[in-house]
Amino acid sequence: MTASELWRHSDPEGTQMWKFLQHVNSKYGLSLADYPDLYKWSVDNVADFWGDVWHFAGIKASKPFDQVLAPDAPMFPRPDFFAGARLNFAENLLFPANADVNEDAVAVITATEDDNALTETTWAELRDQVRRCSNALHAAGVKENSVVAGFVANHVQALVALLSAATLGAIWTGISPDNGVSAVLDRLVQIRPQVLFSDNATLYNGKEWSGKAKTLEIVEALKQHGLETVVIIKGLPNFETGLDEFRNLGVRAEEHDSFLSSSADQPLVFTQLPPSHPLYVLYSSGTTGLPKAIVHTAAGTLLQHKKELYLHCSLSPASRMLYFTTTSWMMHHWSVSALSCGASLVLYSGSPFKPNGYLSLPILLSKLKVTHFGTSAAYLTTLEANSVIPIASEHNLDLSRLEAIYSTASPLPPSTFSFVYQAFPSRVNLASITGGTDIISLFGAPCPLLPVKVGEIQCAGLGMAIAVMDSASSSAEPELVTTEGEEGDLVCLKPFPCQPLTFFGPAGQDKYRSAYFERFGENIWHHGDFVKIPDSKTGGLVMLGRSDGVLKPAGVRFGSAEIYNVLTRHFGGEVEDAVCVGRRRERDRDETVCLFVVMKEGKGFDEGVRRRIGEVVRRELSARHVPGVIEEAGGGVPKTGNGKKIEVAVKQILSGMQVRTNASVANPEALEWFKGWARREEERERLPN
Repeated sequence: MTASELWRHSDPEGTQMWKFLQHVNSKYGLSLADYPDLYKWSVDNVADFWGDVWHFAGIKASKPFDQVLAPDAPMFPRPDFFAGARLNFAENLLFPANADVNEDAVAVITATEDDNALTETTWAELRDQVRRCSNALHAAGVKENSVVAGFVANHVQALVALLSAATLGAIWTGISPDNGVSAVLDRLVQIRPQVLFSDNATLYNGKEWSGKAKTLEIVEALKQHGLETVVIIKGLPNFETGLDEFRNLGVRAEEHDSFLSSSADQPLVFTQLPPSHPLYVLYSSGTTGLPKAIVHTAAGTLLQHKKELYLHCSLSPASRMLYFTTTSWMMHHWSVSALSCGASLVLYSGSPFKPNGYLSLPILLSKLKVTHFGTSAAYLTTLEANSVIPIASEHNLDLSRLEAIYSTASPLPPSTFSFVYQAFPSRVNLASITGGTDIISLFGAPCPLLPVKVGEIQCAGLGMAIAVMDSASSSAEPELVTTEGEEGDLVCLKPFPCQPLTFFGPAGQDKYRSAYFERFGENIWHHGDFVKIPDSKTGGLVMLGRSDGVLKPAGVRFGSAEIYNVLTRHFGGEVEDAVCVGRRRERDRDETVCLFVVMKEGKGFDEGVRRRIGEVVRRELSARHVPGVIEEAGGGVPKTGNGKKIEVAVKQILSGMQVRTNASVANPEALEWFKGWARREEERERLPN
């Protein structure tokens, strides 16, 4: 059955994607006719493709590369792309190549729930703030490979700190202030930041929240792991910065503006670095241990982002992007790279439903003339569930500048695809996109040369040789699915520049290999998504959820290990074992985190235990981590013969999928119990209220 078509670009031959196709035809004497032709060429000619993107999209480098990629380069260990080149990531965002930027034009608008708190920053002002901040960081001892962290909301000061770290060749990592102390320390203790930027307070859901107590606790712990300097951003003037209290912990503490003013009046100098120099650390949670700290490279991140934003998304200096994201999410890093196309940014921090209810963000889109709006699938389904139609609201919104809406973090339901074209202008390119923290970018992308079809991601991104692997096949003999449209595991078969450099810390390469190259072998990237490709020619993807133990309620990604760690720390005397998975049935709009516990002998499970677990998870991690279902596992936790929890099978059972696992089950009766529980839940939900 063919998915119904919702949109086509009004002028596809006027897009940068079409111009790139013609460039390839001209350079190589080809006759590529459409996107499927261009995509096939890009994955068949990996080195030629990425070299052409480097020049066509515009990468500023002080030294050109000697070669794009060595012949027959493997996927693991990670190959060295663009060997010999020297460049700086921040320079490419602040002084973008192939983009005519007026330094007096607005580069960044910072917005919150407070309508009166909009602040504009021009390109000249942004460059000067990065000059001052990078010089202050340099004076504080930050150099190449130092770690600079931000416990910060999405605002221009966070962006300046990020770009300043990149200017010096330091590594940036960002964590949103809605995370609890345990969640922050589980991440930052591993990477030992030298400098921490933190907000004094945040505005969320109509309330102002002090961040001082949490930050003091974090700084006290990090002081034992190399933290030297704390910079407090005074985002809300009614809250104290607590500088003396931080200084009493034995660190240097400065208010943000004073820190910038303390720098020497030196010019802005961009350290020129190899393409594989580390740029960002993001965190991917799994089913065991601490969150894994993924190191992403400067050139890989820059080139992949610019390919996606310039070619797939058609960004230009006339564009303005607002992506509703926190600083923890990879979409923050992706969206700030819009600067490399000369586009301006709207950095928003707060609830999407304040101060004007469901119309809060649409009003902002209208007011700020946003052209590209990014959000989560959960946000769009909420608008649909509440019949919110921005183009028909009493506010007379002007969404005439809006060109694209991007939805990610979880699959967008088919009905929501259709709803968006009722609620927003019909000319908008609605793009459900997918990728992730692991690649800090996209596997499934927008495309101005293809239609939008109900329920489908438009295409595989150029240069990303994705395929669908039979989930039941083994690592010794991996097999692709044999039928078009068959469900399976998303894999990538050829190297790509935004592969992570490594995982931070001891045994980083072993963790890297285990995460992506253990399941199907060292030349097949296993991404952990469950997908199908209905039409291999067009490359449209349908996302079916995660195929591993990673949880994504409302698009917020974390691992079951974070829940297990809380149970161990706070319920070790009561809970013997547990299994935590995500449930998303065909009818569900979002994933529900389901936690099943096995109580220790003599300890009972009741409503009090359920309530206490929820409260502690909320306090130690965040409200988004709290399971929607907390029950006792009457049949125990299903495990393999070597004692590993079989989370994927439990997830498949609860989600109404066919159970496909290559693992042998030591206690099959546990799986039978979950099948019975799922049936009983279905029956209970069918009963009238």
